Amino acid sequence: MNVSIDTGRLSGGRLYQRVAEQLALVINGGEYPPGSRLPAERKLAERFEVSRPTVREAIIALELAGFVEVRGGSGVYVCDGHADKLASSALDVGPFDILEARILFEGEAAELAAKKITDEELAEVRQALSDMVTENEGEPICEKADENFHMLIARATKNDAIISVCSHLWGLRNSSPVSARILEKVRQAGSKPRIEEHNAILEALETRNGPAARAAMREHLTRVIQQLLDATEAEAVEEARRKVMHSRERFNLID
Repeated sequence: MNVSIDTGRLSGGRLYQRVAEQLALVINGGEYPPGSRLPAERKLAERFEVSRPTVREAIIALELAGFVEVRGGSGVYVCDGHADKLASSALDVGPFDILEARILFEGEAAELAAKKITDEELAEVRQALSDMVTENEGEPICEKADENFHMLIARATKNDAIISVCSHLWGLRNSSPVSARILEKVRQAGSKPRIEEHNAILEALETRNGPAARAAMREHLTRVIQQLLDATEAEAVEEARRKVMHSRERFNLID
């Protein structure tokens, strides 16, 4: 999967926030009255010349502010009620931007860590992976072990700048309301941290294979992006599945 950065005509702030602001203006201007459905994601992406993930982040921002309601299997509808002013925090970076940065920084961090990691640090990473297995079995998933796993690798680089950047990216992830809402959708779709992907990273570190550690980290985080994309479509997919099952039941009754 290729990961690209949006460079569309909207500028002067977080891209998804700019799209959300423009959509809010369009809604308030009456182009889409209360109760109406917004155009398909693809159409909105073409209109604002941005990627579909950016449109999804903008829709989540509008949903959090009360401008729209996302109805699984149906679409995005303009709300009748009061809408709050869109938040425009400088810290509220979208989850896809955060993951894109993590692919760049954590991939390189893993390669460097493979050259410098000690046996004691490897033991800590193994324990974090074991803790992740335990967390995946519980409800709700807090993902503290996941964060610890990644930060232990960053600290194994012995580079304070890398550690600071990785810590900052995790801080952005944990503080963003839009990220929190999309991650909630991921969990509702049943997605959990993938143990086998983290294990591949650990195995590369254990063999001190820098290029393999970099590749495993980048592959893992790219799959996380795909998880987020899938989860934001999961409600529609589930609705389609229910319709198919209903049709099958009807035909079974006929038989």
